[in-house]
Amino acid sequence: MPFTVPVIDDIVQPALAARLQQLLDNKTKPLGSLGQLERLAQRVGLILGSEAPVLKDPQLVVFAGDHGLAARGVSAYPSDVTWQMVENFLAGGAAVSVLARQNGIGLTVVDCGVRHDFAPRPGLLIHKVAHGTADAFEGPAMSADQRDQALANGAALVRGLPGNALLLGEMGIGNTSAASLLMSRLAGLHIVDCTGAGTGLDADAVQRKIGILKDVLARHPDAKTPLEALAAFGGFEIATMVGAVLQAAAERRVIVVDGFIASSAVLVASKLQPAVLQRCVSAHRSGERGHALMLSHLKAEPLLDLGLRLGEGSGAALAWPLLTSACAILREMASFESAGVSRQEETPTAAQPQA
Repeated sequence: MPFTVPVIDDIVQPALAARLQQLLDNKTKPLGSLGQLERLAQRVGLILGSEAPVLKDPQLVVFAGDHGLAARGVSAYPSDVTWQMVENFLAGGAAVSVLARQNGIGLTVVDCGVRHDFAPRPGLLIHKVAHGTADAFEGPAMSADQRDQALANGAALVRGLPGNALLLGEMGIGNTSAASLLMSRLAGLHIVDCTGAGTGLDADAVQRKIGILKDVLARHPDAKTPLEALAAFGGFEIATMVGAVLQAAAERRVIVVDGFIASSAVLVASKLQPAVLQRCVSAHRSGERGHALMLSHLKAEPLLDLGLRLGEGSGAALAWPLLTSACAILREMASFESAGVSRQEETPTAAQPQA
């Protein structure tokens, strides 16, 4: 059944934006002195439609899937690492598991298309479209039906999650290649500028990876629309994430975007519904080559720049306290009037009349 892209309304609200800015300017601090935190507070306020926003029950979802293209050596790790890391997430031993636990964030792992069958257990959702995508070098990574199933799966799982914030994570050996291909085709950038070391390829291996990705692009010249490109290049975890992003945006949840792979899903979603970007907060600028260009294309201002390139949603979990701090500033910080603090005096100008 074809996936119906939800309508994502523009949430620009000039009156609320002006009120939020007035509240921030009236806090007991020099004007604009909390910098990016003030811009973050306004963005979250606009997404949630509130002058006193409260973030509730944050949910970090790790979307996992395997890629047929990985067999061509585009990653430093074998495909088995995908399912092994899913087990690590569920056991609570991965970086994102630690960070989610530390920050009180709900963690769910979704099998979108891992080449392995998992035993059911708490914290795991099975939305497997297939056991990994096909090799995009030989044909489309997924059929249109598979793509639409993945999109629908992503929308359905968000409808079942509590809270008003979705943090994006992913796991899939080979998925930096899929993200690079999507970025090159949909952002109109050369594949060389979109391709990096991924899980840790050396310089020679990166050049081989670029050569393979150039060939993949050449084999799919007609995959030009967002949905066509998604089917051509994969993967199941990215497609499921696109569906989740669209649904979260339709519900006006705050979407915290992790690194390069998560940004590629947001790129696809935003090409379908541009107002998706109004609901997104970019957690960090990753160390993966191409991510800075991706952020520039999305006009996103990352909160952190720590040289991360782990994925999993680790950057989103690290950035989460900044969002809760921004909301607390709006709700709890005193105004000049309430605190009885004098404002900064204006410096008289030469033209100002003297008393």
